[in-house]
Amino acid sequence: MACAVLASCSSTSSGMSGSAINPVNWITPYKVDVIQGNFISSEQVGQLRPGMSRDQVKAVLGTPLLASLFHTDRWDYVFTLKRQGVEPQSFKYAVFFKGDQLERFEGDTMPSEAEFISRLDSKRKMGKVPVLQATEEQLKAAEKSAAAKPAPSEAATSLPAGPQTTVYPPLESPKQ
Repeated sequence: MACAVLASCSSTSSGMSGSAINPVNWITPYKVDVIQGNFISSEQVGQLRPGMSRDQVKAVLGTPLLASLFHTDRWDYVFTLKRQGVEPQSFKYAVFFKGDQLERFEGDTMPSEAEFISRLDSKRKMGKVPVLQATEEQLKAAEKSAAAKPAPSEAATSLPAGPQTTVYPPLESPKQ
């Protein structure tokens, strides 16, 4: 009976759009957010300098998503984000090497970490993003409090000789 009622709703020819009054169109399935690749912030791009080694670049940007066997002097970083009700976002960045040294880098204008987080707005207000860097005063206060702590007693610092080791049988049977 419910199917007959819903089917009849789609056949109405009043001045309103049939899809707007059809209750079936009111229900939308949940779509999972699809996040792929490595997000690179403008802060990370700002740390890149020509002449850096491959290991230094990897420490700043992470492992590249694409490293071609045919173009060993180019690393590509690609990041895509597809969310329900939001236009898909895609960012691309490439770094080029000459030998083991960073020669140049180019790509899309990358957002800062705070800008990217604000783009992820899921309609829930979580509050202001806190500053994730200590000020000079906070660092000095932490050094003073660490220096002011008393030394631990010997009883508190005495630890067992070492962790007990467990011996497991071999995974493969010995050859006979």
